[in-house]
Amino acid sequence: MKDVMSDKITIIEGPPPTFEAVQDGWALGLNEGPYLYDLALTRLRAFNGAALVERCHRAWRNQSSIDLEYRNEFGLEENAPILAARTVENTDGDVLLLWVRREPRDDEEDYDEADSDDDSLDSSTE
Repeated sequence: MKDVMSDKITIIEGPPPTFEAVQDGWALGLNEGPYLYDLALTRLRAFNGAALVERCHRAWRNQSSIDLEYRNEFGLEENAPILAARTVENTDGDVLLLWVRREPRDDEEDYDEADSDDDSLDSSTE
């Protein structure tokens, strides 16, 4: 029977994670496949980052997936498959670096850039 705790890493407190676009060549190779996804990096404080990275490695060794589970800005649960993990120690404790796959999204920033160049849109509806 599969251990339920080993198939996800859950953020239990704090704000929703922030996701950064990935530009590293090695990480972009994680996204190869028949579907288009966004690859993102998030940094999380962790009590024992090494144990969380080991959970990821154990899942991957067993040819299983592991997800990051979090609440979005609206309080709804979301999941993102974890593709790579690393922990870094600093003076404040462990920082867990997770590279995750996300569905392609149009963020507000993308809309703002696109709208500023399009004269056909009525700015009074914003």
